[in-house]
Amino acid sequence: MTQTHDQLDPVTFEVLKNSFITSVDQMAEQMLRTCYSFVIYNRDFSNGLRDAEGNSVAQGNQDIAVHVGTLHFTCKDVIRVFGGEMMPGDVYAINDPYAGGTHFSDVRLVRPIFDDDTLIGFSQSNGHWSDLGGSVPGSFDVSARDMFREAVRITPVRLFRAGEFCHDVAGMIAANTRDPASIIGDIHSQAQATQVSEREVLRLVRKYGRDQVLQGMREVQDYVERSVRQRIAALPDGTWETVDYIDRDPGQGEGMIPIHIRMTIAGDRIHYDFAGSHPTIASIYNSAPGATFSAVVAGMKTFFPDLPLNSGFYRMIDISAPEGSVVSAQWPVAVTGFLMPFEKIMNAIFEMWSQIMPERAIACAFNLEYLLAGGRDLRSPDKPMFMFYEWLPGGWGGRNGKDGSDVTTACFGTGLMSQPNEGNERVNPTRTTEFQILRDSPGPGKWRGGAGVQKTSILLESESAVMSYICDRERAVVWGIEGGLPSMPHGLTIRRNGETEAKWLGSVFSDYPVHTGDEFARPTAGGGGFGDPLERDVDKVREDVIDEYVSVERAARDYGVVITEIDPDLCEYEVDTAATEKLRAEIRAARLDWARMDPQQVADLYKSGEIDALDAVRRYAVILEWETGDLLPKTTAQFRETFERRSVAHWT
Repeated sequence: MTQTHDQLDPVTFEVLKNSFITSVDQMAEQMLRTCYSFVIYNRDFSNGLRDAEGNSVAQGNQDIAVHVGTLHFTCKDVIRVFGGEMMPGDVYAINDPYAGGTHFSDVRLVRPIFDDDTLIGFSQSNGHWSDLGGSVPGSFDVSARDMFREAVRITPVRLFRAGEFCHDVAGMIAANTRDPASIIGDIHSQAQATQVSEREVLRLVRKYGRDQVLQGMREVQDYVERSVRQRIAALPDGTWETVDYIDRDPGQGEGMIPIHIRMTIAGDRIHYDFAGSHPTIASIYNSAPGATFSAVVAGMKTFFPDLPLNSGFYRMIDISAPEGSVVSAQWPVAVTGFLMPFEKIMNAIFEMWSQIMPERAIACAFNLEYLLAGGRDLRSPDKPMFMFYEWLPGGWGGRNGKDGSDVTTACFGTGLMSQPNEGNERVNPTRTTEFQILRDSPGPGKWRGGAGVQKTSILLESESAVMSYICDRERAVVWGIEGGLPSMPHGLTIRRNGETEAKWLGSVFSDYPVHTGDEFARPTAGGGGFGDPLERDVDKVREDVIDEYVSVERAARDYGVVITEIDPDLCEYEVDTAATEKLRAEIRAARLDWARMDPQQVADLYKSGEIDALDAVRRYAVILEWETGDLLPKTTAQFRETFERRSVAHWT
């Protein structure tokens, strides 16, 4: 641990600690009022304050975990390139995933902060730009195997020189995107945000003196380090391990892609070892080392919610990841879809820490999904190119003693907003026809998972439009723990204009042509269940039926609770106690055989319509091609292994 001298008095320390955080929160307010992109307006951004070495001093209260855990890496890369020649008024840009960033869409602007001629820190703004070039609108081509089809890679470059805007450099970057005017606007928005933090830090310098402010930057990091070390040291030493999966590698046959994590606590240090994780895959679903580090931090930080996050949190964490693996991709492997392994890492860490801190235990959360479409907007001759980029909320896992959070933004960044339909309809040729909580999406458990949503939209007057869908958990379905059951498969369906039947497109595709009048619908999964669903209080099941989280049919099939509908308009439902006791006994007697039933027989039942997808994953632990019903034998074997460990082993 870093040793310091002449420590600040407690009052000054608290004032500076909170002032640093407030300076970053004020950056967020600046961006919300000046950004050009609808994506950034919906809080797909983060900011931070760094010390003179690039270490994290403070983040904002709503900043996104996935960004915050990597900002110090990209700041240090800017220092590596420009150290020694920086001057007041400079602003630098970088989006390089291989230098510790996330993906190319997350563009960071870094401003050095000088007091007179002395460099005292950096303010940094990260915003997700809606397009950075590449082969498809939105820069998410799932078939890309390398970065050359993904986007423009920005290694550290100067955008402002001593306060003067470098039009040539900014213009070159913007010209390689599909919406250059918005890019230039967002550059200025982010640059002004970094100036807000600079102003606040210099105000603190004038009030407290440079030495005290620099001391405060050191001490807030030492404080977090000291606090985390003490808590870790109080835990038992030991090793925990688990595995989660990405759905597939498009470059090989069926079978999920394992991410193995082995966590060891020794004294006041923690080591995360990813040995055994799969090599990089033929898709954008790979994670560079910086993003993997951020996933570890975000997952672990969830169990220390009261502490601020800065570089002090990082000092006791060691990570080993095999180079060239899906969690340690190297240039030029495609990494834009890093969020798919990112959220698997987070949920795996949730699972391991749930064993260490059972009072905070939580099952798997839904997987973030992105829908992107682009083309000509025939409604708007002044700005004919549109870029539709949307994510949806979903359900978090059930917890020890509490149901999961319903309709919540993804675990990678809870600061995200759920995008308003009205805003999307104003800037894109789309109309929302359905947006509601999705019944039966919560994973069943003694404490159920949170609910997901269903959204349906129609494409309006457009031309030459294509769509991409970036998602996962179609096969590695959101799982429960301690006997809880899974949620449901992700996937998008489309119904062509004039047709009556919808077509299942699944959870991952790019550059799919769409036309005026086409209707597209997708659900988000709920969270996994916690604990045996047959132990859930029958009145809670009845309340879930009343609230339309659970259907009468699934109350019986998943919870063994027989409910009679009296008057749904008056929310009158009645539990048949005798029938419930009988049904629960029947399910207890049969469910082990269900979970081990011949998978091909299950596939035949699905094809015949005797069971649905929820039965396949919750009763039989079988994964199918959901459009055709064909069995995925390797995927099913992998899914069953985890189902046995997380669910079956805990049934009494």
